[in-house]
Amino acid sequence: MLTDEEIKGRIIRKLYRRGNWGASHTSFENLKKGFTQRDTGKQGSKKVDKMGEVLIKENLILSKPTGYGLEVSLNPKMKDRIQAYLEE
Repeated sequence: MLTDEEIKGRIIRKLYRRGNWGASHTSFENLKKGFTQRDTGKQGSKKVDKMGEVLIKENLILSKPTGYGLEVSLNPKMKDRIQAYLEE
């Protein structure tokens, strides 16, 4: 099972690979894709949602509310800290 830090790292890596920086957004629901129950346990999708919200509070991920749901992207101002997450 993955730890909270590993889940946050995988979320950041996913957004980084997709090129979602600043104005390039993806749906918050897409963050859950790619995680299996074996990775996150019984409360898998809730745990991934919680870690996504933590990353938003840490200001590593920017959120943009829309009429059809929440959109997220990496914060370009926090590039150094994001690179540190990717190296771990």
